[in-house]
Amino acid sequence: MTNSTLKFVLAASLILNISILATAGYVYYKQSDYWVSPCGVKIKKDRFLFEELSLRPEQLKTMKERAMDFRTEIDRRRKEITGKRMEMLNLMRADIPDSRAIDTTISDISGKQEEMQRVVAMHILKEKATLDKDQQKKFLDLIENAMTKKGG
Repeated sequence: MTNSTLKFVLAASLILNISILATAGYVYYKQSDYWVSPCGVKIKKDRFLFEELSLRPEQLKTMKERAMDFRTEIDRRRKEITGKRMEMLNLMRADIPDSRAIDTTISDISGKQEEMQRVVAMHILKEKATLDKDQQKKFLDLIENAMTKKGG
């Protein structure tokens, strides 16, 4: 190859690599802007479902603080469940899959999903307890709408 051909190939390769890195960075940046609620609804990280309620400033502040802790906990649990699903998939890849190990992993996944549902239910009840009757109704209606909108 001639020198000019090598320079062209190098330049083309650099441009391709830079564009791939830029695209990956952009996709990561856009994905990190959102959080997926337990209902499966995508919400901007700085937005909260309960902001649609007529909350007093102190209620809003308290609910936002608790929501951030809740989101962190749910994300952690979601990652654990995903890890168990990957573990199960890897067990299924074996030439002779171990049915007992797969059953155990399914039980682990079910247990983790049950724990997560309890965390969600307790969080909803804790938030509901801080609201007046009208706010409680609107709060539960928002949750119901989020669940049915997603089909969850």
